Amino acid sequence: MEARRHRNSATLLTWCVLAIFPLLLIACGGDSEKPAATATAASGSPGAGASPAPSVAAAPKRGGTLVVAAGSDPGQLNPAITTAGGTHFAAGSIYNGLVDLDKDFKPAPDLAESWTVSADAKTYTFKLVKGVKWHDGVPFTSADVKFTFEEVLLKFHARTKAGVEPVLAGIDTPDDTTVIFRFKTPYSPLLQQLNVIEAPIVAKHIYQGTDIQNNPANLKPVGTGPFRFVDYKKGQQLTLERNPDYFKPGLPYLDKLVFTIIPQDATRVLAFENNEVDYLSLPNPEVVRFEKLQGVVVGRSPAGSGGSFCVSTIIPNLEKPPLDKIDVRQALNLAIDRQRMVKQILFDEGGPARGPIVSTLWAFDKTLPAFEYNAQKANDALDKAGLKKGADGSRIKLTAVVPTTQSKLMEVLKENFSAVGVELELKLLEVNEANQTVFVKRDFDLGFASYCNGPDPEIGVRRVYDSANIKAVLFSNGAAYRNPKVDDLFNRGVAEVDREKRLPIYADLQKTLLADMPYLWLHETRGAYAHRTDLKDIRPWTSNLAEYAWINK
Repeated sequence: MEARRHRNSATLLTWCVLAIFPLLLIACGGDSEKPAATATAASGSPGAGASPAPSVAAAPKRGGTLVVAAGSDPGQLNPAITTAGGTHFAAGSIYNGLVDLDKDFKPAPDLAESWTVSADAKTYTFKLVKGVKWHDGVPFTSADVKFTFEEVLLKFHARTKAGVEPVLAGIDTPDDTTVIFRFKTPYSPLLQQLNVIEAPIVAKHIYQGTDIQNNPANLKPVGTGPFRFVDYKKGQQLTLERNPDYFKPGLPYLDKLVFTIIPQDATRVLAFENNEVDYLSLPNPEVVRFEKLQGVVVGRSPAGSGGSFCVSTIIPNLEKPPLDKIDVRQALNLAIDRQRMVKQILFDEGGPARGPIVSTLWAFDKTLPAFEYNAQKANDALDKAGLKKGADGSRIKLTAVVPTTQSKLMEVLKENFSAVGVELELKLLEVNEANQTVFVKRDFDLGFASYCNGPDPEIGVRRVYDSANIKAVLFSNGAAYRNPKVDDLFNRGVAEVDREKRLPIYADLQKTLLADMPYLWLHETRGAYAHRTDLKDIRPWTSNLAEYAWINK
């Protein structure tokens, strides 16, 4: 693999990148500091023609450029003010969290070298790595951590805000290398909420006293991470270079990390086959074919924090009639053919949604039945709800604001709803514009989000349903759903440290939400990725994708 392969400006790829704009997102997470023993340990399985991984690990080699195909434009490069997958995928390599997470959500040191937890799980004390510097040379201290949480994450990061804010008593910084989190009640999920996805640490000296959401540093970021910002051309490319002063000795191995923005599935695949990109998230129809290619590694993205356990979800605006009526939402739910979506859109790379908590998460209630698809029952239920058909056979017209990336999925939903007299007008927007329209401007009847649960209901589930999270924040409680019982169940669930005792609380929570049907859950997603066999130790579960990556030239 050669660093020069993406630089041919005369290629079809270059023309397409200049002509078209954003798409997909990818799974996230974190990992420990030791490189994997073999290429397959972190990178999936080689295709049919690929050479098997060596039994003895080769020593990592320094140098080279990794070119990653990004399916969507990040929009901006501050991951602390959004949970958007496209932003984290591109910007995660610029920043660090206090801890790292491996594929099994086990914490390892990152900006914090060690920590202790009190017996009652109310106090967490972190000792920070000494000598860490921001990319502009300013020393990193505990003041940056305190500022990041109090002024950024707890205001703008939907998952961290919803989980941490209600129970946090305070953050203390007795010296430059010590941070103490104090909680009002026991809070066991914290260590899984402190990686670069859930809590990327930003620089106090850059953001203090500014309009954080519009700070120029959001487009020219200053982090502590393994790669430094070089250049960002919206809709085209983000270029990063090796941080020579990175606090983890010897890392990273690569000289450059380039994210080439390629919204269209077919163009992204063509770029890979033309050796113009080295890593891409695979469109579902291409997975089987890529598994047979020579010299290619194909893997399913392992569950990781942030972009894990994701449920594609329709967001009804509960502030608009008739979507404010439970019986109308229940009727619409009956009209959705989820099996068709899984077959036709996902190509079986996923499954039908079962409710607000993904079926592979430990907190999922296995007694819940699968959703029924029955157009006749949906018709009858809509009649009973008072939405009678007019002379033209239509009951009501709804506008769905969705990213262009979901157009095929929404066509299926449009057909489903049309069969029961509900006319669905699709307003397809670039992903960042769609998110702003739904979550900030609130100008929609139905919206769309891929809500990722994370490893604990506190990390990704609560933000969607907690009434305290009805705010102009991306990927928050977009439906504006309010139920005091649900709020109380979340409070009880997080206050209980014993997982077995938490299970019945979350079972009650799921049954309550299914009865209210505040959202329409469509399907659970599973991502696949591909890269060449000479790319080693790529880590697809984390937004810090290439911290350990190297090229076996």
